[in-house]
Formats: sequence, structure tokens, C-alpha cells
Amino acid sequence: MRSIPEMALGSTGKDIPLVGMGTAVYPFAPSEAMIDSILTAIELEKPLGETIKKAVELGLIKSRNELFITSKLWWSDAHHDRVLPALQNTLKNLQLDYLDLYLIHWPVSLKPGKYELPVNKDDLLPIDLGSVWKAMEDCQKLGLTKAIGVNNFSCKKLEELLQTASILPAVNQVGSERGLFVKVEMNPLWQQKKLREFCAEKGIHITAYSPLGAKGTLWGTDRVMECEVLKEIARETGKSIAQVCLRWVYEQGVSLLVKSFNKERIKQNLEIFDWELSAQDLEKIIQIPQFKGFPGVEFVCQTGPYKSLVDLWDGEI
Repeated sequence: MRSIPEMALGSTGKDIPLVGMGTAVYPFAPSEAMIDSILTAIELEKPLGETIKKAVELGLIKSRNELFITSKLWWSDAHHDRVLPALQNTLKNLQLDYLDLYLIHWPVSLKPGKYELPVNKDDLLPIDLGSVWKAMEDCQKLGLTKAIGVNNFSCKKLEELLQTASILPAVNQVGSERGLFVKVEMNPLWQQKKLREFCAEKGIHITAYSPLGAKGTLWGTDRVMECEVLKEIARETGKSIAQVCLRWVYEQGVSLLVKSFNKERIKQNLEIFDWELSAQDLEKIIQIPQFKGFPGVEFVCQTGPYKSLVDLWDGEI
């Protein structure tokens, strides 16, 4: 099996693997299956994983430095005075001294102390992006995270952030003087063409989540894995539908996060680097009708900061 390709992130002093493993489960709870699967991922390719102490004990990795570990700021902690304590609590739970990347989960705030899904819409608050980002910058200055970035931001919201940031988050210095690390939903049924073009122009590195549609989660759908176009390409190439999806995302020049607790599927998810989709395959995928798996209706209400999906996504949906 080939090693996972990596991309340099200049502000971190490290490379980010272009395929990572998501570890969240829904309903949100730890499990032995999750621990075993993460250890399997580390064994197959060292940059993956979170169960660091046990992995070191087993000799699968030499130190934490071989891993690139990301976590996110929950909505109810998206307040200036709660960002640092939230990160400190995350580090305590993970038994780590620092993260490689810390992300604002959504351009949304909730009333402090709320940690539940689905959210209570009465708890929705407008996010003070400037002050929250300042607190994220402080976390990086303290060395508690090597880089900072965002999740689920539209082009307009990214532009707003770039105009006010004093630390340019997770700078990707490959071909650009400045850039941002952003994580967004992306798969063949939600291709994010406008956002990808914007990010390429700004030198922003993208990581795609839900590349297989996240079936079985609150926010997921089976539309990706049941897509007839993808099934046809899978039959013609002799690959699985999941491999076709992951290969397509990889060929867009972004990194991707995929999650499975099945050891064989973890292995298959990494077998996407020694083949390519044909021009005909790519054209078929471009023609697939677009459908966003998680539009974020949970964050939309008449009494909240976003009155409609147009407000939340700035018309980019």
C-alpha cells in the first residue's frame, strides 16, 4: 500500500495528510469499535489516529508528532471568553499538549453550556466572528494549536474573516502568500465548485467531510452511495462506489476525511492512489444533479441570526 500523500501547511511546520480519519460517532459516545478502528488506521498509515498513548505502547508510532490531529470548537463555546477553556478541555480529554489544527465548527453561536443535537433554536445566537477569531489566534500564540481554521463557511464569510484576521489561519504557502484552512461538506453530489474556485484564488486549503454522504448520521444521506452514475463508474473501473467517491474528491486537489469502523473498509479507503478516473468518468460526475446533504436548517429560525438558508449560506446553496 502506498503512503498517503501530504501537503505542506506553512504555518504549522508540518504536512497535512490528504486523507484523514473522522472519529466522531452518532449518537455521540465512545466505543471499543472506535478505538480498535483508529488503531487499525494508524497501523495502515501512521498519520491517522487519535488513540495515541496506546498506539505508542503498541509500537505503531514512535511519538505524537507523527500524527496530525484536528478538533473543533463547539457552537456553545463560540464566544470570546470560552474558546481557550474549550480548547484546554479538549486537550485534557485527548491527553495532548497541543493540536495540529483547531476549527470553528460553524458560523453560529449557542447559549453557553448547551452541548446537544439537535439544537434548541431558542438557544441560537449571532456569532461575533471578530472576537471569536481573536481568541482562536490567542490559542495559536500560546502554542495550544499549531494552526486554526473554520468549518462550513461560505465564500462571503471567508472573505469577511480574511479582512479582519491578524493571524492568517493555517496558511498554505504552496503558491500563495496567504491562505485559510476550511473544512466543508463535499462529495460528487455536492461538488462545491464555486467555493473551490474561490479558495483556489485565495490560496485556501480545503478539507472535505462527508465524502460518502455520511449515511446513518443526523446530517447524512444515502443519496451518494445509491447514485446510479457512481454505481456505473464503479462497475466499469472494478472499484467500490466509496473508492470512486474518494478518488474524485482527491483528484480535486483537496484533502478528505472518511470514517469507517470496519477494518476492511478502512483498508479500501486508502487504496485510491494508484489509479485515476478517466476523462469520461469525470464528465459523468460533473453532470450529476447537486444535492446538499446537510443544509443546516437546524440553524435557521425567525428569532435567530439566520432567518433562511439564504442567510446562512449567503445564497451559495
